[in-house]
Amino acid sequence: MWRSVASNALTFFVVVLIAMAALVAWGRNEFVKPGPLTGPICLQVEAGASLSAVSRNLEERGAITDARIFRIGAEYAKLADDLKFGSYMLPASASMSEVLEAITSSGRSTCGMMVNFRIGIAKSDVVLSERNLGTDSFVEKTRFDAGVDPLPPEYLAVADDPAVNFQITVAEGVTSWQIVDSLRKADFLSGELDVVPDEGTLAPGSYEAKRGTDRAGLIEEMTSRQATILAEAWAGRAEGLPYDTPEEALIMASIVEKETGIAEERGRVASVFVNRLQQGMRLQTDPTVIYGITKGEGVLGRGLRQSELRRETPWNTYVIDGLPPTPIANPGADAIRAAMNPDQTDFLFFVADGTGGHVFAATLDEHNENVAKWRAIEAEQGTEGETGVQGD
Repeated sequence: MWRSVASNALTFFVVVLIAMAALVAWGRNEFVKPGPLTGPICLQVEAGASLSAVSRNLEERGAITDARIFRIGAEYAKLADDLKFGSYMLPASASMSEVLEAITSSGRSTCGMMVNFRIGIAKSDVVLSERNLGTDSFVEKTRFDAGVDPLPPEYLAVADDPAVNFQITVAEGVTSWQIVDSLRKADFLSGELDVVPDEGTLAPGSYEAKRGTDRAGLIEEMTSRQATILAEAWAGRAEGLPYDTPEEALIMASIVEKETGIAEERGRVASVFVNRLQQGMRLQTDPTVIYGITKGEGVLGRGLRQSELRRETPWNTYVIDGLPPTPIANPGADAIRAAMNPDQTDFLFFVADGTGGHVFAATLDEHNENVAKWRAIEAEQGTEGETGVQGD
């Protein structure tokens, strides 16, 4: 009898194990298979929202088939406590696994209303856009100059909505003063900025924010990002460069940044200045002269005068030897990498070519021919432009 009982118990136990394994397999399949959404939706995850509340919302909106399976999957993946505040676009047929990744990974909002505070060289503006889920693109609603234009009604109507996403975009080549001045004008930020960071130490790029984000915290993030970029580029630098420290390389990168906005030219521009330093020639670059006049506080807004090219300042590379004492802007990562790994050329000069780029030369005679061509273009256009790197 006991053998019969034991045999039946064992059989029951095996059946239970098989049933549990089948249940787990079914649950796993439910978690990773395409979901029920027939079109994209925008899901808002409130600050402090619980996994239970989010899963119920997902189920009610038809984004998942079973809130319990979603929660169990999140617990199993150890992501139950990693919900990120924001608004997220969930595409059609998104699986529970894909939904979970969307709301727990980067925290970068991907839908809803977006306020992009853009810090540029000439001005800072604010662009309010809304994501069109049908085309997966942002549609501009309004834009205005920060600190200049009155806040438009379209912006005021949504600025306090917690579902609105804020982003700060810093252009390559802006100065630290321009960044601080612009952040002070951002009405959605908080906190004071009493000190302008050292020139060149802030990384251009995009930064996520929300209403009430601390200005000083943003500056710290920009500083940390730039320090990381600089350290990594310095570690992978080419041999034989004419600068001894990362700080000197950063100065060179800022000059490269200000001399060209064309990505494929950066390595060549850097090679010109490296070649000049190696041959003991002066850099003779206009952006350094301009920085000596403005100290980075705004733009000059006109061409340089001959008297300014001759005036001695610590940044006037027509007068001083070697590098100026500080960067002249905040260079982007590509300009930093170009300064660390310039192209291998024999170029010593360059001048604008009339198309937005530059033409390069290895000899002064070649350069003078290129300058003559550029002067003819200037005369034809009735403009006064740059001359590029000059001869001694």
